[in-house]
Amino acid sequence: MGLRPAEVCGLRWEAVDLENATVVIADTRTMMGNRYVVEKDTKSLPGERELPLPLPLPLPLPLPLPLPAPVLGALTAFRALQAEERLALGEAYTVSGYVLAHEAGDAFTIKQLRRRAYRLMELLGLRRVRLYDARSSFTFLVNNGVPDHILARWAGHTNVKTTKRWYVKPDVEDLRGAATTWDGLHGGAAEGRQ
Repeated sequence: MGLRPAEVCGLRWEAVDLENATVVIADTRTMMGNRYVVEKDTKSLPGERELPLPLPLPLPLPLPLPLPAPVLGALTAFRALQAEERLALGEAYTVSGYVLAHEAGDAFTIKQLRRRAYRLMELLGLRRVRLYDARSSFTFLVNNGVPDHILARWAGHTNVKTTKRWYVKPDVEDLRGAATTWDGLHGGAAEGRQ
């Protein structure tokens, strides 16, 4: 979904609405010096995916993001698994409230998330990529016609230029349509039809 790793680690179950298939991004859980866990608000107000309320109310209300079907399915299954783990461990289970939690309920750190993700990539024979690079999945949204204002909102940016500058990265297959268009300039497309 293009979330920052700190947003994934900071996600609490109270921010997930499985019934309406939405999630509110408002907190992060990161590390300082790769040693100390820091829990805080998102990087910026747009990162909180907030929507201002009509006056006279002074505070903005978090705007939930809709969950794609595979993510909704995974979260639903993971919620059930955490309930089973809590039941099995009883009082030994830590009720942290975090979505991303160990079998005993303790919240993951970014360092632990990375280690597990890299181990999984290795087990599956996948090329190792940084977790933050998942934000480049915004390229998929752009290529499939998602409007700029929606793209920026999903990424947690005030300006789509930021999103496009850092996270939209066309690859060879994305450029294939342009190559076909160039064929027309040189008569290649016309020759192919004859």
